[in-house]
Amino acid sequence: MKVGVYYGPGDVRCEERPIPEIGPREILVEMKACGICGSDLMDWYLINRAPLVLGHEPSGIVVKVGEGVDKFKVGDRVFVHHHVSCMACRYCIHGDFTMCDQFRKTHLDPGGFAEYFRVPEPNVKFDTLKLPDEMSFEEATIIEPLACCIRAVNKCNILPGDMVTVIGAGSAGAMITKLSKLSGAAKVIVSDIIDRRLEIVRKFGADVVINPTKEDMGEIVLAETDGYGADVVIVTAPSIKAIESGINVCRKGGLLCLFAPTSPEEALHVRPHKLFFSEIKIISSYSTTHIETRMALNMIRTRTIDAREFITHRFKLEEISKAYKVAKSMEGLKVIVLNE
Repeated sequence: MKVGVYYGPGDVRCEERPIPEIGPREILVEMKACGICGSDLMDWYLINRAPLVLGHEPSGIVVKVGEGVDKFKVGDRVFVHHHVSCMACRYCIHGDFTMCDQFRKTHLDPGGFAEYFRVPEPNVKFDTLKLPDEMSFEEATIIEPLACCIRAVNKCNILPGDMVTVIGAGSAGAMITKLSKLSGAAKVIVSDIIDRRLEIVRKFGADVVINPTKEDMGEIVLAETDGYGADVVIVTAPSIKAIESGINVCRKGGLLCLFAPTSPEEALHVRPHKLFFSEIKIISSYSTTHIETRMALNMIRTRTIDAREFITHRFKLEEISKAYKVAKSMEGLKVIVLNE
């Protein structure tokens, strides 16, 4: 079968590998579509594990079921989440599912960028979802990234009338902008260094857009929020500078959400004095869970979120190298890989 393999920066190849064998309570899925995530582009995050097959936003068709599987049958159209928690440890009991030791140990075999992938038992049991007939495979690739954004926005507890600033206008920034408006935000201000992305994000509800390389972001946010600053700031860009900007435009008593990681070598210089007297709250939102994937599927099914609007580029699996180059260019939003 064909697989897309990451070897290092700028080196992603389409290769041949055997189709995985499945065991009891596992399923084999033929991938039909899979999105490229921002984390698939972070070389510092990937290089030590290379070569590896990436892809964790897949949809496809069940082609084989193992002994003991009764929830799915051959021919079912499914979305599969690549990480699931155990549901029983101390983290899970407290609702911190993404901190569960099992969460990051569960993976698709060999990954979503493959003609076929094996779904382990925990993933089959807790977070493999049947797709509605009216939902396309392409739309289903948006379930996982949208679920991540739903989790972040829910953590931020955006209230009707809130002023929200989103730093980073990629696909996640666009989704968070849309979700913020659905949550009742009175104004969403979006910042990005790429003008093309700022143009695109307007259709998702951005009221004000800022290119901080050309404009003073702090002055604009203050002017747009009656001098207070943003009630909620969500940083989707994996950048220390973006985080610093987020702290600077967050109002006293406001909340800053870190949505994207930076490399472990980078450090943020923060003055506790400022945090103490301003009571700015800083939280993070890593990945998503079985709760939000179901929410995302329903939002897409009902067209509360039109998943088609986020997809800007499509490539065949054998064109995986080209797909990565386009995703790295950051000119569009969502790049998806198709197995046709």
